[in-house]
Amino acid sequence: MLSAIFPDVIFRVNTAEKNLYLTFDDGPAEVTPWVLEELKKFNAQATFFCVGANIEKNIPLFNEIINRKHTIGNHTMNHLNGWKTKTGKYLGDVTACDEVLHLKTSVIGHRSSDNLFRPPYGRITLPQYFSIRKNHRIVMWDVLSKDYDKNISAEKCLQRVIQNSRSGSVIVFHDSAKAEKNLQYVLPKVLEYFSEKGFNFRSLPD
Repeated sequence: MLSAIFPDVIFRVNTAEKNLYLTFDDGPAEVTPWVLEELKKFNAQATFFCVGANIEKNIPLFNEIINRKHTIGNHTMNHLNGWKTKTGKYLGDVTACDEVLHLKTSVIGHRSSDNLFRPPYGRITLPQYFSIRKNHRIVMWDVLSKDYDKNISAEKCLQRVIQNSRSGSVIVFHDSAKAEKNLQYVLPKVLEYFSEKGFNFRSLPD
């Protein structure tokens, strides 16, 4: 089990409460305002793992995520695949994203002390892991919606989430153009389905 190899990595939250943890990777992007409005309808909090380059392109959207009290995390500056990137370059990209996050959040009067990090594609080498863990809480997941996969129907994507989620699950969605079609079908139904079953949607860390 990966959780045994990486005991300090968050795969799910150990909780007896009916909480779910929605996470959104790769934004902010054009679909992000819609995501924020859907979350608002259900008083749901979430965690957004932002790509630094996308923050710089969409600063007002990034600010809106913060203003709505969602948490943010580092998803590298340029969405690098750790398995295909030399350690020095990868760590430099993580640091560059950190600098953007800290600069933009301090400008709007918000500071995040949690230093959450999620590797793009979930791919990270051991040297990268041991370095990043010194200053970040690394977050993976236990439910991957695959909303980005054009070979998976929106209904199948929905069933993946419903069938595999349980109390404490960390669920991955993407606020990106590639995932938009499936996301716009799945997210409202996930929010409604689990809300009716008494679940709360919380942001990380919890």
